[in-house]
Amino acid sequence: MRPFIHLKTKPVPLKASKLREQLPALLAQTLVVGGILYVALQLFYNTQANLEARNIASGFGFLSVEGGLPINDTLLPYSPADSYGYAFLIGTLNTLFVSALSIVLATILGVLVGVSRVSRNWLVARLGAVYVEVLRNVPLLLTLFFCYSVLLAFLPSPRNSMVPFGDIFINNRGIFMPRPEFLGAMGWVGSALAAAALASFLLMRKSRRMRDVTGRGLPAGWLSLGLLVGLPLAAYYLAGRPMTFDTPELHGFNFTGGMVLRPEFSALLAGLVLYTAAFIGENVRSGIESVDKGQIDAAKALGLKPGLIMRKIILPQTLRVCIPATTNDYTSLVKNSSLAVAIGYPDMVSIGGTIIGQNDQAIEVIGMWMAVYLTINLVLSMGMNWFNAKVQVVER
Repeated sequence: MRPFIHLKTKPVPLKASKLREQLPALLAQTLVVGGILYVALQLFYNTQANLEARNIASGFGFLSVEGGLPINDTLLPYSPADSYGYAFLIGTLNTLFVSALSIVLATILGVLVGVSRVSRNWLVARLGAVYVEVLRNVPLLLTLFFCYSVLLAFLPSPRNSMVPFGDIFINNRGIFMPRPEFLGAMGWVGSALAAAALASFLLMRKSRRMRDVTGRGLPAGWLSLGLLVGLPLAAYYLAGRPMTFDTPELHGFNFTGGMVLRPEFSALLAGLVLYTAAFIGENVRSGIESVDKGQIDAAKALGLKPGLIMRKIILPQTLRVCIPATTNDYTSLVKNSSLAVAIGYPDMVSIGGTIIGQNDQAIEVIGMWMAVYLTINLVLSMGMNWFNAKVQVVER
């Protein structure tokens, strides 16, 4: 018999073994990334060559050149002598302003529509259903045109302006309102408001802790409201009312002074709110119908009123279902605001289009559009995802 020979082999290290297993996948990923970078580089070189062949300048140096763009609706002081970059900033602020205001108003209207859809009142439920079906199945662009046409057709001329109250004038040139002008002592009012906000936050947190321990908390909502209203108001009067108003006045065929919401802004705001609220309303309806009916029956058995049941039991649980879908509607609203160019509102896309027409630098401007919309929607999505995580029910 041949003697048994024991061969001593060194064990393969675990890290080396895993590396050999992952090597094909890493190689494939490297090739894919390299191919993408190669294609992107070729596109960049071809674009540069085509631009040079057509004598089109590239780069972002044009942003510092005087624009000469007239812009009617601005949130910051602006004149045509300002640069293209500042004009684009004005358009970006207009986009942010109309989007933020539309999100707030569309949310309020959407909740009302969603609640009406599940109402026991036949007429209210049918009106909610008609609203949702009509607005969801009509293109937003047509809704904007309709709102703009209605505003211009039914509003009077400046000389025959409607005056609902005070120094507010409504006509086909816009809604003219007094513009507040703050004096130096207004800083005390701002400090009082910040202190009231901090005190309200601490008060609500203390009330929540008391409720967790004893089952009963403080009336934090009413106390916080009193602080947020009363403390700044007291500071305002103690500081000698440091605020005046620049009221609009009719001169010739139009108003001067004050502040104005032009028909283009009002039509865009109305169109975005009406259209998006129909989708949010359906999200709210589906969330309400997802709540177990046993909870509603139990609340009724305890003698709770329908309004209290809706506020304290149904709507908090509805958030778990409707927030993810509503996040998509919010981001769609921001992107849909680019349709402002169709009715003449100077948003970021409208001003950027004018810059392209004057400088032929479409690639740079389109890249700026994409970067701004991407940033806005990513920030919005992160905020909504954080809120969604907070309202989720943690099962024990």
